[in-house]
Amino acid sequence: MLLDFDRLGYLRWFLLAIGGLTGIFLLLPIIFIVALSFGDSQWLIFPPPGLTFEWYRQLFADPGWLDSLFTSAKLAGIVTVLSVLIGFFASLGLTRGKFRGRATLQALFLTPMVLPVVVIAVSLYAFSLRVGLNGTMTGFVIGHLIVALPFSIVTISNSLASFDIALEDAALVCGASPIQVKLRVTVPAVRLGIFAAAIFSFLASWDEVVISIFMSSPTLQTFPVRIWATLRQDLTPVVAAASSVLVLLTLILMSAVAIFRRFRSVQQG
Repeated sequence: MLLDFDRLGYLRWFLLAIGGLTGIFLLLPIIFIVALSFGDSQWLIFPPPGLTFEWYRQLFADPGWLDSLFTSAKLAGIVTVLSVLIGFFASLGLTRGKFRGRATLQALFLTPMVLPVVVIAVSLYAFSLRVGLNGTMTGFVIGHLIVALPFSIVTISNSLASFDIALEDAALVCGASPIQVKLRVTVPAVRLGIFAAAIFSFLASWDEVVISIFMSSPTLQTFPVRIWATLRQDLTPVVAAASSVLVLLTLILMSAVAIFRRFRSVQQG
């Protein structure tokens, strides 16, 4: 190929350098916040004068932080299940259906990915106040599901688009019911897309802060909202420790996706 990487000569080292610098630029804020979480200063000073785990001890000893952490985990779990279920059936309709307005409906499903989140948050806040859902777990689930659902639809739709529908026809010919075909043929065939949809949906809910700020109440706050509120009141390294927890979970989940994808490619190879 004309643009094969191995044939670029010295240009490939330039491209590698640009890629490396870009990666460092993107990772520096994360590295800084993690380093600050281990600093023994009471203020956010970089480089840290010393190392300590005191801020993590205070974080996990505070009932308020733990309550918000469990709220975020519970909320993200519920949103993930609903997002994958709704996204799977919506993707089946979008990829298999032959009806007028399918492209428009698909664009409508993807609107939350391009619409500013603050616009969704304000609209949802006004709606929640009217129906009495503001500050409730149901309101949180609805708001986060709006943000997470497009990720499921895109991921699962791509998996279904590359799936050979002849396998379903063969299962039907062999006597399987439509439900058995979906459970025993379609779902296993697109399990990688479903797994990725679950991870992205969880992260979309876990990291969401704008909608959560509008939907939160004094008694119901997510972990990112608690971080935001603490930043406005008292800038301590405990905030850095809490942010590092968010980063750690995100890295674990993204690594799980990479490992699962690698394992799947090895099995297919």
